[in-house]
Amino acid sequence: MDSGTALSVKNLFKVFGAEPNKAIALYREGLSKDDVFAQTNMTIGVCDTTFDVREGEIFVVMGLSGSGKSTLVRLLNRLIDPSAGEIVVKGEDIAKMSEKELNTFRREHISMVFQSFALMPHMTVLQNAAFGLELSGVPLEKRQERARKALDQVGLAAHENSYPNELSGGMQQRVGLARALANDPSILLMDEAFSALDPLIRSEMQDELLQLQEKEKRTIIFISHDLDEAMRIGDRIAIMQGGLVVQVGTPDEILNHPANDYVRSFFRGVDVSSVFTAGDIATKSQVTIINRDDKLRAARERIAAADRDYAYVVDGKQKFLGVVSASSLEAEIGRAEPRLSDAFIPGIEPLTADLRIGDVIAQVNAAPCGLPVVNAEGRYLGVVSRAVLLGALSRETEHA
Repeated sequence: MDSGTALSVKNLFKVFGAEPNKAIALYREGLSKDDVFAQTNMTIGVCDTTFDVREGEIFVVMGLSGSGKSTLVRLLNRLIDPSAGEIVVKGEDIAKMSEKELNTFRREHISMVFQSFALMPHMTVLQNAAFGLELSGVPLEKRQERARKALDQVGLAAHENSYPNELSGGMQQRVGLARALANDPSILLMDEAFSALDPLIRSEMQDELLQLQEKEKRTIIFISHDLDEAMRIGDRIAIMQGGLVVQVGTPDEILNHPANDYVRSFFRGVDVSSVFTAGDIATKSQVTIINRDDKLRAARERIAAADRDYAYVVDGKQKFLGVVSASSLEAEIGRAEPRLSDAFIPGIEPLTADLRIGDVIAQVNAAPCGLPVVNAEGRYLGVVSRAVLLGALSRETEHA
């Protein structure tokens, strides 16, 4: 387990039955889960699962009903005991901890947000947010301070004296999230946390989580059955099938290289415009020119030689400066004191790399040339043209 790993799972099993070791032995001999059940009447809920979760990422676990995802998240917090395998956090194997060690470890390192809000109706928002700390014996003043900070993080600072029945469903779930955050956990487990919300509020909560993650960079393991949700919030996704983790990867990796037909079926008809970003599809096939006023004629010749209409101007550090065309260069060359910057085509605004392609379609279609893509520092990453955009969008039909 390297320094960048927050949690490491190795050969994890959960068997529901009287003799789990017997079921595991049969499985390791090559019997399927169904064959093990037929012989022993025991069910393998999670079988021989191995994966790592990186520090500061949102790691989404998804699968169909019965795939084992909810069993897995409960194993990670030892709400149910594993039958075999390791769950290592901070160099310690949770699977081997005593009840006392486990309770201490949970208080210090792991918090959980459930699908149900589980708020106490007779308690205020502040009291609910501080409830876990109260159970841990944290003094009143200290727990209220930490609860207020957590409520501020989820945008509920003004509602600390309200009661749960005075809040919307989304606000109630934010209280549940604040209660988990108040413990300042190393790892936040979220089990179908937004599934009970209507689609609009669910989308708002996803936005809240992403904004919070941008500031806090917590390690979050998020259980979901919703592909759109997983693709939207997940840095990486683990797909579960029949108790096994059959593939782990970024949304892009899984979309383009599904491990099997089961994974492929998840991504049929996926809206790639909400998955890929401008940075994902930008190409560097266009002409680029270093910003020098004594090279205008050379720039014009490069555009002609490449059979292009435009070129993209950068400085020595590859920072994007502007776009020129053969005609704008020709006009500038005829001036008494030609300057490359005076040949820039007006109105060409670069796209930032993190923009979803669904959000840039109108800009690309309206632009006279492909639009440059830059990173947060303004460094040129390539161009998104109409042809590139259409090529990316065509992947949707290929996966349908």
